Amino acid sequence: MDSQPLVLLVDDEEDLCTLMQMSLSRMGVKTHVAHRLDQAKHALSKHVYDACLTDLNLPDGNGLQLLDWINEHCPSLPVAVLTAYGNMEIAIAALKAGAFDFVSKPINPKHLEQLLEKALNKPIATDLPIQDSLEHKMLIGQSLPIQQLRKTLKKVARSQAPVFITGESGTGKEVVANLVHRLSNRNEGPFIAINCGAIPTELMESELFGHKKGSFSGATQDKQGLIQSAHGGSLFLDEIAELPLAMQVKLLRAVQEKRIRPVGSDCEIDVDFRVISASHQDLEALVQQGRFRQDLFFRIHVMDLVLPALRERDEDILLLAQHFIQRISSEWEISAKPLTERAKSFLLNQYYPGNVRELRNIIERAMTLCDDDSIDVQHLQSSPLRQPNLLIQPQTALNNSAVDTTSPSEINVSSRKLPEEGLELYLETIEKEILLNALNITHWNRTLAAKKLGMSFRSLRYRLKKFGLDTEDEEVG
Repeated sequence: MDSQPLVLLVDDEEDLCTLMQMSLSRMGVKTHVAHRLDQAKHALSKHVYDACLTDLNLPDGNGLQLLDWINEHCPSLPVAVLTAYGNMEIAIAALKAGAFDFVSKPINPKHLEQLLEKALNKPIATDLPIQDSLEHKMLIGQSLPIQQLRKTLKKVARSQAPVFITGESGTGKEVVANLVHRLSNRNEGPFIAINCGAIPTELMESELFGHKKGSFSGATQDKQGLIQSAHGGSLFLDEIAELPLAMQVKLLRAVQEKRIRPVGSDCEIDVDFRVISASHQDLEALVQQGRFRQDLFFRIHVMDLVLPALRERDEDILLLAQHFIQRISSEWEISAKPLTERAKSFLLNQYYPGNVRELRNIIERAMTLCDDDSIDVQHLQSSPLRQPNLLIQPQTALNNSAVDTTSPSEINVSSRKLPEEGLELYLETIEKEILLNALNITHWNRTLAAKKLGMSFRSLRYRLKKFGLDTEDEEVG
């Protein structure tokens, strides 16, 4: 039985096909050639291929049509597309449709070989038990947003396309980037994470690209850059919006050409890496403002992953809290302590501007302070109590017929006198008044009230039940 990999090449340029056949032959790869869309479909119906490389433009169709056909008839087949200069938008569309990667014309034989090596080593199935276990281990939760994120991750991990992760601070962007790497066929290579906002501007080029001895004052020896350290694996650029414009130009070339030039060197170095980037900022807005290069934006913004805020997945809060209790207990080699019902209610009532990172900090602080057999509210309240993102001013909202857009910083409760019963009742009184104000000015439309208060409907419903304000009427709209 022939153990050589078999690859289908689809392109109407015979000379190009011959060149690719020669390059792949040196890798020990057998090839079949099709010059038309119908020929490619016929070949795919007759043979089992390990990978397919197709041009975007064919005499009787295009590569996107072939990709759709492959997704329907042989979805496990890795497909890479050939793209000429000016076809980048179409190439990105192909990647989003499920293509494995793309190769720019004219063909760089080294890049072609690296791409096929990744494709041929790529797992055929993406639903292996070890992957499911890894996804559930690293992404804690059963909420719909997390379930959808796990599904998207499987598709993203199959590709070699650049991944852009967006989400608020503390939502776990580096965790997700690491998971993309570990679920991909690059998981045996390095995962290099870089916080672009933490590197001084004057050192950034040297840190990313490396330098040669004597290239500048203080360069006493050769240094390998972080991009080269990611060879064979994944490069995670966190807070990529912090890169200066001059460095964005150099990064664009490195991502496009997979080649870098260390500071002070006359030679370029081939580097094989997958770029994963993240930011909590709106990159499209930064492009419009001239603060981020449009060409780099389109090059890194191929596969999107949007991470939900913790307040959008409040059913995961207690699962995460218990997970952190178990992990911290194991790290500290102490017995895990349960949460009281009051502590659970407290955690469910927080707004979490710091998201999952903030929740972990709360749990870690509580475990440090707790000398009892269980964790209660007083252990969780060691820092000033965070209030939700309140948009209603309690003194004036009852008299307004329109929605008040007062910012949170303008809410003034300093003139109130503390009730004799203490701080907890004082805060509950304010909370109840704000809830009533929000409901009154929205005519008891709970969905709108929750939106104006900056919380989930479920969180609002919990608070209304706590104060006996909930009704059984179904809300419309």
